[in-house]
Amino acid sequence: LRVKDLDFQRNEITLRSAKGKKDRPTVLPIKIKKVLADHLKRVRQQHDEDLKKGAGYVELPYALGVKYKSAARQWGWQWVFPATRFYTDRVTGERRRHHLHETVLQRAVKTAVRTSGITKPAGCHTLRHSFATHL
Repeated sequence: LRVKDLDFQRNEITLRSAKGKKDRPTVLPIKIKKVLADHLKRVRQQHDEDLKKGAGYVELPYALGVKYKSAARQWGWQWVFPATRFYTDRVTGERRRHHLHETVLQRAVKTAVRTSGITKPAGCHTLRHSFATHL
């Protein structure tokens, strides 16, 4: 999920290349807007610091990095949930951040389920399938 995929005015998140390789909009819950905006401020500060260090690159989809040379450092293309560490791209030598690994979210959900006292098996996939039920 990239910064440019969040639309705070329309309360919408765009999921890129979803099922059928289509972009699909979904709701951005009003309850999390402030928390998410605060999170993005911290991510923006981190990105600005990365830029000062000569880093701040992210991977771009398809050939966008070739077509738009500076896009990989632009704010809109940055990950909403960036990794904590850099890696160096073997081809370009750029110092980049990837997004957080999916296991970070899976562990957080597992911990939340355990802490809440829910006794049934539940995880990210369970949330995915129960989401539309409660709209």
